[in-house]
Amino acid sequence: MARFNSVRLLGNKEFAALAGTAFARSQAYSTILIALALYADLYGTSGFVEGLFGTAFALVQLFIVLPLGRKVDTGNAKRYLLAGFLINVAVFVGFALVDSPVHIVLVRMLQGIGASVLWITGATIIGQISPDDGQGLWLGSYNQFASFSSLAGDLVGGYLLYAHGFTLTYVALSAVTLGAFVLVVLALRDNPGGQKDPDDAGGVETFRSLLGLPMLRALVGFRFTFSFGKMAVIIFLPIYARTTFGISAFAIGWIMAGGKLTKAVTQGFVGNLTDRYGREHYFVAVGALLYAVGTAAIPLAGVFEGKISPVEVSLFGDTQALGGAFFALFGAYSLLGVADSIRLPASMSLFVDEGETYDSVASAMSLRSISWKVGQVAGPVLVGTTMDFFSTAVGFLLAAGFILFATAGFVVSATRAHRRRLSGGPAPSDD
Repeated sequence: MARFNSVRLLGNKEFAALAGTAFARSQAYSTILIALALYADLYGTSGFVEGLFGTAFALVQLFIVLPLGRKVDTGNAKRYLLAGFLINVAVFVGFALVDSPVHIVLVRMLQGIGASVLWITGATIIGQISPDDGQGLWLGSYNQFASFSSLAGDLVGGYLLYAHGFTLTYVALSAVTLGAFVLVVLALRDNPGGQKDPDDAGGVETFRSLLGLPMLRALVGFRFTFSFGKMAVIIFLPIYARTTFGISAFAIGWIMAGGKLTKAVTQGFVGNLTDRYGREHYFVAVGALLYAVGTAAIPLAGVFEGKISPVEVSLFGDTQALGGAFFALFGAYSLLGVADSIRLPASMSLFVDEGETYDSVASAMSLRSISWKVGQVAGPVLVGTTMDFFSTAVGFLLAAGFILFATAGFVVSATRAHRRRLSGGPAPSDD
C-alpha cells in the first residue's frame, strides 16, 4: 500500500518536481561510479589515485555541508536547487572532456559540490513543504524515488557506458538533469517553506548538547570508523571488477544493482522488526558485522574465477559471458545490501530518538552526515595505498578490519549507554 501512496504523490506537481531532483542526482552518482572503473582501466591508475577519485568527491562535501545547510535554511532554497542542476551539467561536460586522472579528480570535486547542493536542498524542501500529517510519507517516498534512480543508474547507466561510451552517456545524464531543472522551474513555488532566522539555524551549542548524549556519541564514533571501510568498498569494488577481471560496465551495473535490490527488498521487513523489538543498537551491530563479512568476501572473486564455467546471458542483442568472479562479487555485494538493510533503519531511528531529546532532530542528522565525511575522505586513499604496497585482497581485508573495529567499539559504548538509560541515569554526559 505504501508503494501506491508513493506513486499517488506524483499527482502533486511540487512533489513530482522534487522526485525528479532525487532521480537525477542518484542516477548520476551511480552511473559515474561505474565510469570511474572504466577510467581506472583506461589510464592504468594506481590504488592511491583511485582512492583520490573517492576522496576528492567527499573532501569538498566535508567543508561545505554545514555552511551550505545554513545557507539553504536562510535563503531561497529553490535558487540553490536550480544552481545544483547547472553544476551537475557542468560536471557531465567536464567528464566528457577529461584526458588524465588529474582531470578526473578535479571534476569529482565539482561533482561533490553539485551532489551536496541537490541532496541538502532537495531534502530540506521536502521537509518544509510536506503536510504535517504526511511528512513521513513524503520523506520516505522521496527516498524511494532516489533508491529507484540509483538502481536505474547501475543498470541503464552501465548499459549506456558499455554500448555507447562516455559521451552519449553524459548527454543522457545531462538531458535527465535539465528535465528535472525545467520541472522545478515550472512546478515548485518560489522560496519554498520560507526562511529561518539566521540566529536559529543550527547553533554550536545545540551540537555540543547532542554530543553529550552517550548513545549519540556512540553512533557518531561508529560511523566515523565504519565509513573508512564502507567508502573503500563503494569506490574499489567496481574498479576491482574492471581492472582485475575485465568485467564489462554493463555487468558491473548488475553487480551493484544486486546489492541495492537486496537492500530494498529486506529493509522494510527489518524496519518492522526494530519497531517491534526495540534495542536498535543490536541491529546496528549485527548489520555492521555482516557488512564486514561481505567486505572480506570480495577478494574471493579471485578464487572463484576460472572455477565456475562462464554463463552466457544475451540482452539487447549482446551476449555477456559471466564467470566465477562475477558471481562471487554479485554474492558479496548482495550480502552487503542485506547488511545495510539491517543496520540503516535502526541507525536512523536512533539518531532521530537522540535528536528529540533536545528537539533538534535536524542537527542530529547533520552530525550523522558529518561523522561519515572524514572516513569518506580518508578511507579510499588509505585503502588504495595499501593495495599499491601489498595487494587488492589486503586492501579489502583492511576495509573489513575498520568495520570490525567500529562494530566492537560501538557494541561496548552503545551497550553502556543503553544500560544507563534503563537504570534511570541521566542521558546527557559530560565525561
